[in-house]
Amino acid sequence: MLAIFLTVLMAQNALANSSFERVAGDVPVGWTAQRWGGEARFSVSNDAHSGNRSVEVASSTGADAGWQQSVAVRPYSRYRLTAWIKTVGVETVERGPGALINLHGRPEHTEPVAGTRDWTRVEMTIDTGADDALLLNCLLGYFGTAKGTARFDDLELTLLETRTPEPKAVIDAAHTSEPIPKYLYSQFIEHLGRCIYGGIWAEMLQDRKFYDAVGAKESPWEPIGAVGMTTEKPFVGAHSPRLEAGAAVSQGGIWFEKNRPYSGYAWVRSVDGKGSVVLRFVCGEQASEQRSFTIQMRNREYVKIPFSVALPSTTQQGRFEIAALDGPIEVGTASLMPSDNVRGMRRDTLALLKELNAPLYRWPGGNFVSGYNWRDGIGDRDHRPPRKNPAWQGIEHNDFGTHEFLDFCKELGTEPLIVVNTGLGKPSEAAAWLEYVNGAAATPEGSRRAANGHAAPWSVDWWGIGNEMYGDWQLGHMPLAEYTVKNNAVVDAMRAVDPKIKTIASGDVGSWSLGMLTECANHMTLISEHFYCQERPGVMAHAAQVPNAIRAKVVAHRRYRDTLPSLKGHDIRIAMDEWNYWYGPHVFGELGTRYFMKDALGIAEGLHEYFRSTDIVAMAQYAQTVNVIGCIKTTPTAAAFETTGLVLKLYRERFGAIPLAVAEGVEPLDVSAARTADGRFITLGVVNPTGAEITLPLTWKGVRVAAQGTGWEIAHPDPMAYNDPGGKQPVQIVDRKFDKMDREVKVKPYSVTVVRVGVGP
Repeated sequence: MLAIFLTVLMAQNALANSSFERVAGDVPVGWTAQRWGGEARFSVSNDAHSGNRSVEVASSTGADAGWQQSVAVRPYSRYRLTAWIKTVGVETVERGPGALINLHGRPEHTEPVAGTRDWTRVEMTIDTGADDALLLNCLLGYFGTAKGTARFDDLELTLLETRTPEPKAVIDAAHTSEPIPKYLYSQFIEHLGRCIYGGIWAEMLQDRKFYDAVGAKESPWEPIGAVGMTTEKPFVGAHSPRLEAGAAVSQGGIWFEKNRPYSGYAWVRSVDGKGSVVLRFVCGEQASEQRSFTIQMRNREYVKIPFSVALPSTTQQGRFEIAALDGPIEVGTASLMPSDNVRGMRRDTLALLKELNAPLYRWPGGNFVSGYNWRDGIGDRDHRPPRKNPAWQGIEHNDFGTHEFLDFCKELGTEPLIVVNTGLGKPSEAAAWLEYVNGAAATPEGSRRAANGHAAPWSVDWWGIGNEMYGDWQLGHMPLAEYTVKNNAVVDAMRAVDPKIKTIASGDVGSWSLGMLTECANHMTLISEHFYCQERPGVMAHAAQVPNAIRAKVVAHRRYRDTLPSLKGHDIRIAMDEWNYWYGPHVFGELGTRYFMKDALGIAEGLHEYFRSTDIVAMAQYAQTVNVIGCIKTTPTAAAFETTGLVLKLYRERFGAIPLAVAEGVEPLDVSAARTADGRFITLGVVNPTGAEITLPLTWKGVRVAAQGTGWEIAHPDPMAYNDPGGKQPVQIVDRKFDKMDREVKVKPYSVTVVRVGVGP
């Protein structure tokens, strides 16, 4: 790579308030306290190496905690960090080596200081690489916990050397990698937040089966008049509302659109066989803004009352009410959807999902699956029991179960991947679910499926065996030695039902994946890995997290292939079936984080890393799809692609199939190339995570390409730009024509660009 190296002598300290003399209250200006484990106390101390103050981290029982500062640095530069550390009784509790300075998310750190030591100078040299910002920690612990008292003072970060990259891409068409697996563009949906309910599923009512008592703090239903809950022969669940004459149950905050048709029903019964029920829809306080239906009840059994309605006004504060005119009535459940729903799914969300065109969807979890009983999600929807979500907040209505998921896959023309419960679930339960899905109609569970409306087996190929079973947050978590036995028992039970299934084991790089690959290699087709990235200061550093995380997983699994005897004769590749950014406020419900242009850059760099790893990564599921850390966001009446969703859509539609070698030396850009399956075109993907327009010289080896190229671009001058469903959507895929592709390509600041060029004779 061509580069200009500059050796500089800089007296200026890149850190702010590095001697902690400026304090606001009891916090040093420019620093924040962070705790990753254990208990810790943070303070400003008068015991200083120089001046009047230092910062202190102390723990009686053990902590992994420190004072943190984000500092802007020059990429492709070397810095020297020096600091002074004083310790009192510092000792390891669980692997934590002591007091040190480290860089968050990077391996560099100073030598740890432990025991009781007076002010000790520590030093390290930092190569920033592509990072344009660093997170610096004055830390007690480090990948483990330590106890005692540590003080830090007089930090200094100075620039030693910098270089200016001159990117140049050499694309070698003679050196190809394995084809890009179609499953790299897969997706994941889970029963969490507004991913399914409020995102994919069209139901507009909350808690439609009255899991919470009407009027309770958690319930969206308000009582009007005398409303109680009866546990005597409830319609579904533990209880049903009982309305005395003149009483009603009301749910507000419903988004209605003017003149849009809505339809649904309510299950009600008259206690004495002569009550009257009113269904009321309200979009304003005037009588002209309300619609109602009155039904005479002559049956003591529950009756399903259908309705269809359109309202004269648009509102976000509409109400739906069920009222008893006379005589007590009981309400079983109710449903309200836009009339244009597609088998219960939102038409607008489905339209975007069809554009996304993902080849496979993983469901139902995620942490959710480790407490999920699949039998709760079959049979008549109205009689499926509501449950508390076993892993997350809110209620699981069980309206979206096995049939609905497989309808969803059919509607999108995608393949299903069903994950079975190996947390609280038993091998026999997983085998029964498989028989329900794939068994002939003559089998016990196949017969049950046929009775529920689907006579033919679905023949689902892909099955996930548990989720994140390495984590103590997982329901049913157990030690690795126990779990390997359970994994094999589950797979054996399932293979006895259908020996053709493809299974994905629960892995995590390190001791867990090592143990699974050693003990369970005969019981898996692929092994799952997950990762999520937080926000990092600096756009380049933020974007680089994703490919770095992928690379770390890939390197580890290549090493396993070379060293584990159990893998001889096995081609077990990675299913990265959860990967994404996960940070920021929950704008779109639980875990409903918003994504920005800078996140799109990272997802594109992640795809490039997958293309460089087709020998070991067979599948990847962006997690999750709608609202919950999703690439699509919705309001109750609108849906839109996030910046990250646009990247997934662009590459799925436009990028080639056979990766070509791209020589190193493209910094600060990330470049990937691939030939199309028919061999007629080469596609070039370029990610520019900088704020400058860059012209990238191109050298083509082993192929002649046309000068003219057709391209598509996702770009915005503000890396914090985002799309808002129902509002402004400034980030879009824009068509572009490119000249001089036989020798260069020019890319905009903060951009993702895909160009297709013809291959000449």
